[in-house]
Parts: sequence; C-alpha cells; structure tokens
Amino acid sequence: MELIRLEGVSYAYPGRPGVLKELDFTLSEGQRLGIVGPNGAGKSTLFQLCMGLIKPQAGTVRGLGQPCSSEKDFRPLRQKVGYLFQDPDDQLFCLTVAEDVAFGPLNLGKGRHQALHLVSSTLKSLGLEGYERRVTYQLSGGEKRLISLAAVLAMQPTAVLLDEPSTGLDAERAQAMERALVDSELSWAMVSHDRDLLERTCHKVLSLQDGRLRA
Repeated sequence: MELIRLEGVSYAYPGRPGVLKELDFTLSEGQRLGIVGPNGAGKSTLFQLCMGLIKPQAGTVRGLGQPCSSEKDFRPLRQKVGYLFQDPDDQLFCLTVAEDVAFGPLNLGKGRHQALHLVSSTLKSLGLEGYERRVTYQLSGGEKRLISLAAVLAMQPTAVLLDEPSTGLDAERAQAMERALVDSELSWAMVSHDRDLLERTCHKVLSLQDGRLRA
C-alpha cells in the first residue's frame, strides 16, 4: 500500500533560493528508506511537506492514495504515519514522560488503562523502564530523543518518518533504538548522517541534492 507520494514538489523559504525543486518521493508499506544529504539540502523540509506541516509551492502531496492539501486531508495519514522531529524539544510538551508518551494514544481514543500499558511497553522496548514519572525538561538530550521516539511508537503507526533518530545517543541507547525499530514491522524513511546506521537498517538509501532525490 502506498502511504505517501510527492509529485513534482517545489518549496522555497522566503528570501532564499528554492530548497526542493520538482521533487518526487514515495513511501509504501514494507519499505525502509534512508535519506542522506548535506546540511540545508531540505531533508527536514521534505518530511514536513509529507506530514502537511508546510505546503508545497508547486506539485502535489498524496496520503494513503488521496490528495492532501488541507489540515483535514492529512488527519488520516497522521494516524498511520508517525513523525520524529529532528529537535525533541519541538515534540515534547508535557511535564512528565508518561504524559508525553500517553498523549498520542489518548488522542486516538485509547482508554486510560490501554494508554498506560502502551506507555510502559514502549518505554521498555527502548530500554527506558522506570522513566514514567521523570520530568521531561530535566532529561538529557539523548533521553529526550528516545522519549520523543517512544511518543511516536506508542501511537502504533504503520510507518514513521525519522529525522536524525540517533543524534545525541550513546552507544547503548543507540543500540536500543535500532533494535526496537528493526524488530518491529514498521516501514520508514530515515534521515541520518550516520551511513552505517542506514546501511544496517534500510533497504535503499537516497541522496537529496540540488533539490531532488537520487538513488
């Protein structure tokens, strides 16, 4: 099943040259894609367009086979595809870890007991047992990144867009993150400067250069 398709998408930030130029991109169920590119190439911009956080200035975005242009159009897609932001401070906003991780499941209509079970099991899968009552803003950068990932995974998506998921993680935490992803049935597109991580976890690696993706 095709989850996301971008066709001929272009985007430029105000007062700057175009960052994406007639770009095509597809993520389907079962795919695990890596994306590399220099800083400023538009990798985060690509993911923001996929999720409807910004709108293309040309081209089309399709989610779950349907054209997406309005906020309402993207809602079904966001229930299937999770998004890990590059900066965890953009993703975490509750006082405690449990509140942050439970927020998504509760918004999807899960009962409190079911949401708390998802919190516990997801944290455990990432090696974060006992973090439920930790105060989010007191965590290290690496811990925040893993809690952000837990918040995404607790929503039980079909696929995830991962923007630099290993940044700030020590070797043990990075292994826990990688193991949790690889052992899952998730599809994904992963942006990373860690080529070894992409080689181990992705079926195919794409390069974003000059506004377009290339194999």
